[in-house]
Amino acid sequence: MDRHVRWAPADGIGLEHLRLHRSGAWIQADSVVIGGDADHESGGVEWALSYAMVMDSEWRVRSVAVTDHAGDRRLRLLADGGGAWTTGDGTPLPQLDGCIDVDLVATPFTNTLPIRRLGLQPGESAEIRVAYLALPDLAPFAAPQRYTALALRRWRFESLDGSGFTAEISTDANELVLDYPGLYRRVG
Repeated sequence: MDRHVRWAPADGIGLEHLRLHRSGAWIQADSVVIGGDADHESGGVEWALSYAMVMDSEWRVRSVAVTDHAGDRRLRLLADGGGAWTTGDGTPLPQLDGCIDVDLVATPFTNTLPIRRLGLQPGESAEIRVAYLALPDLAPFAAPQRYTALALRRWRFESLDGSGFTAEISTDANELVLDYPGLYRRVG
């Protein structure tokens, strides 16, 4: 597997370029994301970040490194694949206990992780906790979510944090997002 995928935000400006490849038993995602709010003139936010994620053959996140080039912040997390996390220097992160996946707010790629890992059939759903990374601070916290397989390559995503956010996501044959209404769409 060696794929190059690009997404653009539904609103605002920006582009993500992702390279997804397999090396032996490991899957690696390397990406660059640039973007900004559509209303930049009135104080919108701009960002430029890169990330690298390594997953095992079951799509469990084993490491994630994020660099926020606009804010000069860096984050590196390591995971054992069973729900235990540490910082890059080995400091335990008990607030992430039980999280297998990462949700990085700036990309639709992270939706692929639980979709691939869970292997849900149409009509099935699963509740999970993810290590959520929001911009601009990149401070990780656990966030509850639910994925429901609606049909082949159609998914309902629900945030269970009380916000009421839901979206119906469509994916390609590799479960990479094609359309995330209101947030992202595949380009190129």
